[in-house]
Formats: sequence, structure tokens, C-alpha cells
Amino acid sequence: MKLSARNRLSGRVTKVTLGEAAAAVELDVAGNRMVASITAEAVRDLDLKEGVEVIAIVKASDVILARED
Repeated sequence: MKLSARNRLSGRVTKVTLGEAAAAVELDVAGNRMVASITAEAVRDLDLKEGVEVIAIVKASDVILARED
């Protein structure tokens, strides 16, 4: 798979909350929680469920960094 996005994070699905049209898919990425909002159809097409290994591909036009004082 070739993509222009370079931010690829390997993770494991920990929870899927399926709505009528949209779903929240929770991932464990190196011990950190990440949540992806995708369509319910995509959940079915990718057969996403707890324990499935996935690659989260992040494409963002802006990244904001902050540092504690």
C-alpha cells in the first residue's frame, strides 16, 4: 500500500462503539489510547472488532504543539 501520509501508527482495536451511521473505534497505540471516528460501513467492511491489529494513518494539515510551563 502506497500513501502520501507518513504518519502511520500500528495499534490494536480495544473497543468498537457502533452507531447507525458512524462508529468510534478505540485503539491501543504503544500504550496510548487513540479514537478514530469512521463510518459504520467501514467497520463492517474492515471487519473491525476487539483484538484486530490495524494501522492508523494520520493526515493533518495542522499540528499544534504545547509545552507545560
